[in-house]
Amino acid sequence: MNAHPPRLNRPSLDAYWMPFTANRQFKAAPRLLVAAEGMHYTTDDGREVLDGTAGLWCVNAGHGRRRIAEAVERQLSTLDYAPSFQMGHPIAFEFAERLAAIAPGGALDRVFFTGSGSESVDTALKIALAYQRAIGQGTRTRVIGRERGYHGVGFGGISVGGLVNNRRMFPLLPGVDHLRHTHDLARNAFVQGQPEHGADLADDLERLVALHGAETIAAVIVEPVAGSTGVLVPPKGYLERLREIATKHGILLIFDEVITGFGRLGAPFATDYFGVTPDLITTAKGLTNGTIPMGAVFATRAVHDALMHGPEGAIELFHGYTYSGHPVACAAGLATLEIYAEEDLLTRTTQVQAQWHQAMHALRDCPHVIDIRTIGLIAGIELEPRAGAPGARAYDVFTDCFEKGLLIRVTGDIIALSPPLIAEPEHIDTMASMLGEALRRAA
Repeated sequence: MNAHPPRLNRPSLDAYWMPFTANRQFKAAPRLLVAAEGMHYTTDDGREVLDGTAGLWCVNAGHGRRRIAEAVERQLSTLDYAPSFQMGHPIAFEFAERLAAIAPGGALDRVFFTGSGSESVDTALKIALAYQRAIGQGTRTRVIGRERGYHGVGFGGISVGGLVNNRRMFPLLPGVDHLRHTHDLARNAFVQGQPEHGADLADDLERLVALHGAETIAAVIVEPVAGSTGVLVPPKGYLERLREIATKHGILLIFDEVITGFGRLGAPFATDYFGVTPDLITTAKGLTNGTIPMGAVFATRAVHDALMHGPEGAIELFHGYTYSGHPVACAAGLATLEIYAEEDLLTRTTQVQAQWHQAMHALRDCPHVIDIRTIGLIAGIELEPRAGAPGARAYDVFTDCFEKGLLIRVTGDIIALSPPLIAEPEHIDTMASMLGEALRRAA
């Protein structure tokens, strides 16, 4: 007898080539979501699923926000599209001003709009190269990423990124090198917040300067908290040291805040949380609460103004997208910022993070758990892999949780949780309870 009611009106699954998905496996046993409200999804068989991942790290204000839907509807009825090349529309300028008002670190108040996190990363890399050329440092063409980093799927992003499966099939950009990652299971296991050990890993940048020459390096890009690889929290002093070395050698520092931006750590940006100010920041996801694809790059005035030279009729940066500053996306973003402000969501994590840390770390005695890492409203729970089957154990926990009513995310044998910022104590307790039961069932 079926445990769930029959699925009605299911579409054919053949035509859609799904991203980052084992298509054949998924289509043999699909998991379809048809509605969402608040903290929950509804499946096509009518089950309610608690969202433990804010969609894909993006639905920070929770699902089904009427204010955003109404803003999008009004904008579609007023101005559905307008070009941004040598043209403009008021709502893009308004949105940029509103973002500048909450600029990360109070300093990065020049905004370039993109269509996604991947586009934001490629944009930031190009701005960094253009900046160095504009200030007479045209030999600086090398960019530095970090092992286990994720910076989207553009050729720039996968080149500076450090996830092997994203890189091995594609030719990469020349002139790229990598810092070592900061994961140290032997010394930093089961830490709440920043681990004690590993600040010295930032000295890898000095090593790369010695290897390549500072005059060849334009920028270094890191995620303040590496999310997609399985939640790697920066060691105490690491980001500060990276900033110091970059400044010393004239290297721009780029923070990829596509995940950490807009309240995930209990501050508007990780830049604010850690007190370390980069030269460029990439954002997306929570920018519009995940409702309309959009990204934004924040730049300091020093970076921006360096390009504002030459004849006034000359284009300063030969870069942009058809959907840069899309009016409907801007409307969604403005409504999202209003919700964040009215409900104090950019700092709300500070009210629940103690319970979050406690609930997540209470899972340390579950079978196969070898590490738990938490910061803000993020958790990474690392499992011991099955012999000869890496990733299988975490995937089984993922599917088990979904069937029981909880959405989690897995990468390899690491479970990642990042619920909407509206999560209440009872939601946190439910997530921990359901995940704990699934871990105890896992072979």
